[in-house]
This record gives sequence, C-alpha cells and structure tokens, in this order.
Amino acid sequence: MKPSNLTKRQLAVLQFIRAFLQDEGRSPTLKEIAEGVGSSAVSTIHKHVQHLMGKGFLDRSHGAGNNIVVTEEDGVPLPPARSQGLGRMLPFCGDVAAGAPLIPETRAIPIEVPDAIHRNRDELFVLRVRGDSMMEDSILDGDLVVLQRRGDYRNGDRVVVLIDGEDVTLKEFRRDPEGVWLIPHNPNFGPKCYAPDRVQVQGLLVGVMRSC
Repeated sequence: MKPSNLTKRQLAVLQFIRAFLQDEGRSPTLKEIAEGVGSSAVSTIHKHVQHLMGKGFLDRSHGAGNNIVVTEEDGVPLPPARSQGLGRMLPFCGDVAAGAPLIPETRAIPIEVPDAIHRNRDELFVLRVRGDSMMEDSILDGDLVVLQRRGDYRNGDRVVVLIDGEDVTLKEFRRDPEGVWLIPHNPNFGPKCYAPDRVQVQGLLVGVMRSC
C-alpha cells in the first residue's frame, strides 16, 4: 500500500514515529506520539497505530525495542539503522502486579536484553507485566520491563514498588505531604495514596520489550 492511501493523521503519525526512531533510537509511547502530532486523545492514537500496522507500515519489534518498528513498504525507507550490541543477560525476577514479592536474583532466570534498551546501566533486572494499568504509556499485559535499582526516585518516575511486603505493582511515583501516590495510566483506574513505610520502591523503569 502506498502512503497516498493513508489519511493525513495516519501519515502524520507514521512520519512522527519514523523521525522519533531515528532521533531517539527507541519507539515512542502512545502519549509521546499524541503530543508529537498535536492530539490529546491517546486512545485515538492507538487506533491510528493499529491501522498502520494493519496496512503494513508498522510492525512489532519482537522484543528488540519498545514495541513499534517501521517496515519498508512501497519505497518508504526505514530510518538509518543504529549500531547495537548483541545484548546482555539480565536476571528475570518474575511478574509485576502478580500479588507476590519478586523472585530473588539468586533464583532468577537470565534473559537477554538488547543493548539499545539497557544502555550499559548497572543494577538492572527484568519483570513481566500483568494487567493494563499503564496502557497509556504503551505498557501492556505480557510486556517485559527492564528496571534499575537506585537510591533515589523522583516524582513522575515509573517504578515498580512492593506494597506492605506482599503486592508488586508498576505505577507512576509521586510523593507529597499526604504520602506516596501510585498513579496508573489507564482511565479505568484511579491513583492510591500510601503511608511511606508501606511502600518499598524496587526499581526505576528504563525500558520495555514486547514479544508477539
């Protein structure tokens, strides 16, 4: 199919994704695409992305990146490829939002993560997402997320936290005088506030992989 068969908004989304991939070396989130094309409706952007996939202009990355890649279709060139290493083995420590603490690294299964995702950071591990509470960040059920253990976390960070020593969840992190807020990015869920001593941050989100 030729680009002339796309609507103006679909073409704008495709051009933004191509430019973002070239400039940033990763796939944009749905929110970033929406902001890039001047839209306030992430759900509408999701539909445009699905249509572009159905028409063959976009595809899934099969784990080698966030999730979206541009195909070469009817003379539409791919952005210049960036050099990448073969990857790095990181510990896979179980599921997030599974209602149980993480698997200790001593029992974790190694999993290969492309260099473009971890970018040589230290203190990394991998979890599998369960649920769709962060869908507006283009983080979906079954995705693998790469996280970094750090000593400090800032408002707005996407983090995995352990609540009451039992439940693990991935949310936006915010701290204020009321306590620690865990904020989902799905209109069907609301934020929750916890006393600081109930929340233990496990790691900062640094990358997402999807295998489909």
